[in-house]
Amino acid sequence: MKLPIHTDLSGKVAVVTGAGGVLCSMFSRALAASGAKVALLDINAESVQKVAAEICAEGYEAKGYACDVLNRESLEAVHKAVLSDFGPCDILLNGAGGNNARANTDLEQFHPGDLDKDVKTFFDLPQEGVEWVFRLNFIGTLLPTQVFGRDMTEKSGCNIVNISSMNAYTPLTKIPAYSGAKAAISNFTQWLAVHFAPAGIRVNALAPGFFVTNQNRDLLFAPDGTPSARAGKILAATPMGRFGEAEELIGTLLFLVNNDAAGFITGVVIPIDGGFSAYSGV
Repeated sequence: MKLPIHTDLSGKVAVVTGAGGVLCSMFSRALAASGAKVALLDINAESVQKVAAEICAEGYEAKGYACDVLNRESLEAVHKAVLSDFGPCDILLNGAGGNNARANTDLEQFHPGDLDKDVKTFFDLPQEGVEWVFRLNFIGTLLPTQVFGRDMTEKSGCNIVNISSMNAYTPLTKIPAYSGAKAAISNFTQWLAVHFAPAGIRVNALAPGFFVTNQNRDLLFAPDGTPSARAGKILAATPMGRFGEAEELIGTLLFLVNNDAAGFITGVVIPIDGGFSAYSGV
């Protein structure tokens, strides 16, 4: 892996949740290539262990762990294993998250008469679907921070990096639960930054714009590979006129965990969005 900036993480232990996914597996590779010992956590054991094996094959240190970020007992068990395998956590990247179709509306806007149509409106959103999205994103960040963040209280130079979204700034249509949950992550990042400042723990977040992942690929592209109507609207509102490449997130991550470069930065949420947040549409 070609790293965009040099950050020496030798001797550091990094824990990455959601590490079986497209973006967080890449984050794990970047942290390992920078010298960290990386613990990759994901509910999908096969996926995360495959990524860890690939990292090790490249000559770096990594291990995959099956873990449910919504289950404290699961997190405690993995924490114990990571302590034994690598030592206490220096860097926590809370990457577990996502959306669920149960928490989406079918249409972008509600119009009179929609209640008589065979569509899922705001009024039809099931409580369990909305709760699932909030739990995965917010509780799935809170619990790992409680479990692994405790290690950081006895060390110096530690970092927590959360994954927010452009949805946190301006909510996208159809996905109210996901947008609200990511707004909560941005707010929580600021709260944690203030709370942990006396302990020297820095807490920041990345807010990716639009990157193609396994979760959103079917929403952005038709089976023949052509962009969907929703993708067209996204690209029209992105001044750079394209989707981001996953590797374009690495530089910001490595900057934030570099204590020499970003030692006085805490409580920020950095958009990486091709100008989406700056564009008014006109």
